[in-house]
Amino acid sequence: MATIASNLQLVTARINQACSRVGRRPDSVTLLAVSKTFPAETVREAFHAGQRKFGENYVQEALDKIAALADLRDQIEWHMIGPLQSNKTRVVAEAFDWVHTIDRLKIAQRLNEQRPAHLPPLQVCIQVNTSGEASKSGVAPDEALALAQAVSALPRLRLRGVMALPAPTTDPALQKAQLHAVRVVFDDLKIKGLPLDTLSMGMSADLEAAVEEGSSMLRVGTALFGNR
Repeated sequence: MATIASNLQLVTARINQACSRVGRRPDSVTLLAVSKTFPAETVREAFHAGQRKFGENYVQEALDKIAALADLRDQIEWHMIGPLQSNKTRVVAEAFDWVHTIDRLKIAQRLNEQRPAHLPPLQVCIQVNTSGEASKSGVAPDEALALAQAVSALPRLRLRGVMALPAPTTDPALQKAQLHAVRVVFDDLKIKGLPLDTLSMGMSADLEAAVEEGSSMLRVGTALFGNR
């Protein structure tokens, strides 16, 4: 039976091979373990296998895990990667290290106001919706610059980059096209003067294509923890 440690080795090998194909250094890609729906004990097992960065989609579930793993708090980096409502910004500002899903200025302003002064600035990404799916969160590509510029001016936040959730597909060409569209937005923001370093895209099924299109942070759950 596969263990989290062996799954972590397999995912790392996939990342390394994808990096090798396009001449990237493996250390240019960060693995974010998506631990939503899995208990704190599973996160602890992954921690002992060497994983340090974890992504959560649901605020209350994440807060319960953060509390259960309080003894590891200074060693684990917690990322909010799910949709964020206004009434949850305070607890997220207080408990998380990163937020990937800023898609409107109101949310960013609340996080900025509510980030405790004794903590470092909250690391954030703006979420971009390049597919135009109404069911998906994210700012439209032509609105990304204005949002990024506004977020970058907030003192208690540090804008790191762009996050996207391309539509799932098993078609390699479509995978690449969708991921490339996100990369275009990211590159355009950098050209316009924003000092971004994080392109958060790619999951278990398309991580190779994401690496080839320049992703610097992969959000991987199923390949590490199994099916939910």
